[in-house]
Amino acid sequence: MFAMSNTNNQSQTRRVLNYLTSGRGLTSAEARSRFGVQNMRAVMTRVRQLTERYGNWRVTTSETTTGSTRYMIKKVILVDPVSA
Repeated sequence: MFAMSNTNNQSQTRRVLNYLTSGRGLTSAEARSRFGVQNMRAVMTRVRQLTERYGNWRVTTSETTTGSTRYMIKKVILVDPVSA
C-alpha cells in the first residue's frame, strides 16, 4: 500500500509540474480539482526540489484576490558573468 501511495504522489507531482511548466499558475483548490492533490504544500516542496536543483527554474507565488496562494514556475535565464 505504501508503494501505491508513493507512486500516486509522484504522479501528482509530475502532473502539477507539467501544468506549471506550461506557463500556467495553480492554486491549492485548482490542484485538488484538476489532479486530486490533497496537500499542495507537500507537492510544491517536491516540485521545488526537482526544478531548483538545476538552477534554471524558480517556483514563485502570488496571492489571489481571495487570499489563496497561486504557484507558478518561472524560467531563469542564466548569464555568463565572463561574457556579460
